[in-house]
Amino acid sequence: MYYIISCNNLQADHGKCITFVQNEIIMSKVDNYVALIPRIQSVLSGETDEIARMSNMAALLHFEFGFWWTGFYRVVSADELVLGPFQGPVACTRIKKGRGVCGTSWREDRTLVVPDVEQFPGHIACSSQSRSEIVVPCRKFGQIVAVLDIDSKELATFDEIDRDYLEQIVSMLYGRESQRG
Repeated sequence: MYYIISCNNLQADHGKCITFVQNEIIMSKVDNYVALIPRIQSVLSGETDEIARMSNMAALLHFEFGFWWTGFYRVVSADELVLGPFQGPVACTRIKKGRGVCGTSWREDRTLVVPDVEQFPGHIACSSQSRSEIVVPCRKFGQIVAVLDIDSKELATFDEIDRDYLEQIVSMLYGRESQRG
């Protein structure tokens, strides 16, 4: 899969803009992630507020890839996630542990790639337009404190490339504190 990226969408403080032919270049998904990582590092650098870090990470991912919904659900108790910073349409506010893709990812302590959300047992339909999803646990001092949830309007949008790069990206959220305890 390839994406057309326009230099006009890049902010000066989000990293360096590569040279574009007629202001556009076609990039592979891997190239897109590789180019995005330094931009994420740049906006996280020096910022200690968790919500601000989540907000900018969600915005960069959302607009770079054109996902339908990109955001975080934060762990607020032993059995509940609550909506955090996001980009996209209105979302479900609270999710119980083990419910839907987000709650299941949290319970199972692993990234879930769902090619067709209609086939996922117990899927929570926050939006009928969501067709595929990836959920990545975010760890602080080895404990899951949030999940990154990304939805697409297309079936089978996410794969192992997304899993690998998104796991790397969410590890930047808490830096060294992200490591398992």
